[in-house]
Amino acid sequence: MKYRLLNALLSFLMVLIITHVGIGQITYTKDIAGIVYNKCTSCHRPGEIGPFPMTSYDEVKGRAGTIKYVVSNRYMPPWKANFEYQHYLSENYLTDEEIKAISDWVDGGMPYGNASEEPPLPIFPDGSSLGKPDLVLSFSQSHVHKGNRRDEYRYFVLPTGLTEDKVLKAIELRAGNKKIVHHALFFEDTNGKARQFDAKTPEYGFEGVSGFTNDDVILYNQYPGYAPGQKPLFFPDGIGQKLSKGSDLVLQIHYAPTSTDQLDSTTVNIFFAKKEEKVERMVDDEIMLPFHLVTGPWSFVIFANTKKTFEGRMTILEDRSLMGIFPHMHMLGKSWEVRLEKPNGTKENLIKIDNWDFNWQSNYYFKKYIVAPKGSVIIAKATYDNTKDNPVNPNNPPKNVSWGENTTDEMFYLPILSVPYQKGDENIVFDEQTTPTINSGFIAPQIDLTPNPVNAGELLEIKFSLDRGQPVNIHVFNNNGKLIRSLRDGSYYARGVNFTHLSTSGLTPGIYHLRLATIEGQTVKPFIVL
Repeated sequence: MKYRLLNALLSFLMVLIITHVGIGQITYTKDIAGIVYNKCTSCHRPGEIGPFPMTSYDEVKGRAGTIKYVVSNRYMPPWKANFEYQHYLSENYLTDEEIKAISDWVDGGMPYGNASEEPPLPIFPDGSSLGKPDLVLSFSQSHVHKGNRRDEYRYFVLPTGLTEDKVLKAIELRAGNKKIVHHALFFEDTNGKARQFDAKTPEYGFEGVSGFTNDDVILYNQYPGYAPGQKPLFFPDGIGQKLSKGSDLVLQIHYAPTSTDQLDSTTVNIFFAKKEEKVERMVDDEIMLPFHLVTGPWSFVIFANTKKTFEGRMTILEDRSLMGIFPHMHMLGKSWEVRLEKPNGTKENLIKIDNWDFNWQSNYYFKKYIVAPKGSVIIAKATYDNTKDNPVNPNNPPKNVSWGENTTDEMFYLPILSVPYQKGDENIVFDEQTTPTINSGFIAPQIDLTPNPVNAGELLEIKFSLDRGQPVNIHVFNNNGKLIRSLRDGSYYARGVNFTHLSTSGLTPGIYHLRLATIEGQTVKPFIVL
């Protein structure tokens, strides 16, 4: 009897131990899948830029050692901005806890776990991540990028064919050859200068040489650029950028080095403001360049075997609300730090990149407007290393380097997006938290509208949660069921908490209904305009 009791007690203790180990064990389904699907799969899936897919347990397990290595040294995901300095939309970095979870999971044998705990894979749209574009501009022929192991900066002129001015809400590049398209910039040309240079060359497009360089287009209207894996910005309700009738869209593509000839035929999707949207403010893209340097524009020379920091200053001439910032430099670049100093002496961080990597350039959009009163100064410091200790220095031995478009040249180039300030901008939040990667238990979709009721002319904040990344439709109806506004049609949003806004300018007082629909269902929420 005594031994039977002892055996029963030991068995009970073993069950407790096994249960406790099972609860504390890191598994793919409970701890890892949410991280991977939210932070990795957008690029690591068939047809995208990632070199291998990460859409299932087997795919992740097969690359687990590599994944552990690249996330542990923060090479992946490729997010270069210091997240303790400032926060941005669509931040794609891993926390220390997430990195440790991946490392511990790999070291623990990569257990799968309970299938019921695995979050659903995002439903990524085919083609555009923003829905159906209003205008599609495509290459008229394929471009051959030579396999000479050299970078290429090439301009392409895409006639818009517009017969009237339009308000651009978003611009999206769909790379024809994702292996070589490194990044891209967009400019508006209203005088045909780029077209004239293109006509002088027998091949399709032209390089930034022979009299035409970036200097010829940077004074034009510039639009948000393209970086691999980053969702294009859809301008908030009530604002946009002008795209003029009869204009050409000048597309500058940086092609990465390759050892074999590669073909590319890229497409650009453009989204315009609908006629129902009252656009009250236009976006400007001011660019800080060497002529903003405190030491003068001709001082931008990095002498051989030296390290050099340049400081640029740009004064804000009217009250502005800053939306985003896009630092750019080449292989000698080491770091950026940009801050805003207001007339009252207060300072606000804009961006800090401690370890510049030319291979991973991004567009950084603030989570809320950063208000810059008239007289504020944007101060930017950029550091370069032109010594043999710089492992990516393109010149061996080092030589003097100044401004230029080639990778062997350098740049001090800092576009800043902003709109004219409007009362209340300081309270507008585009995104107030990082999208969670844990199993949050959301029942998609959930909506919260703030403020409700809303005064006519104010922005209505639309906060919604999704249980998986997927395309979303957001429509507004009046109380009689008539469609008033189409805010989004098939735009992709990530799992977790998301934000967008509705401008109530032009809406008469009354009751309205906002409908948010996904593949999984829909939710309708009423709101009142006073």
